[in-house]
Amino acid sequence: MICIIRITGQVNLDKDIKETLDRLRIRRKYACTVIKPNKESLGMLKKVKDFVAYGEISEETLKKLIEKRGQLKDKKAKGVKTLGNIKPFFRLHPPRGGIDSKKHFGVNRGVLGNNKEHINKLIERML
Repeated sequence: MICIIRITGQVNLDKDIKETLDRLRIRRKYACTVIKPNKESLGMLKKVKDFVAYGEISEETLKKLIEKRGQLKDKKAKGVKTLGNIKPFFRLHPPRGGIDSKKHFGVNRGVLGNNKEHINKLIERML
């Protein structure tokens, strides 16, 4: 499972980038979605990699994310939160401690792009 977090806002975005972010269901800054990797989703992710942070999410972090930030689709139905029963996106807080830098060109120290296993630390700071 791949977790995608939108870092940049809506100002000065191209129309096709905005549409791709909408299709990934991350319409606001600091919104997060979890997807299964397939050809189409990886193509969309490649297109928006300079506007989002993404990486492989662990099962433990996914459970915490669903427990703390999962919203039920039907508010009347009360039950166990599962991926099929909740909305397909999560709204997160800005990261505690802030973002040092969104991107350092050539240095690869920024938050944007593929964070691999470090995405779990970022999500923990945003819960």
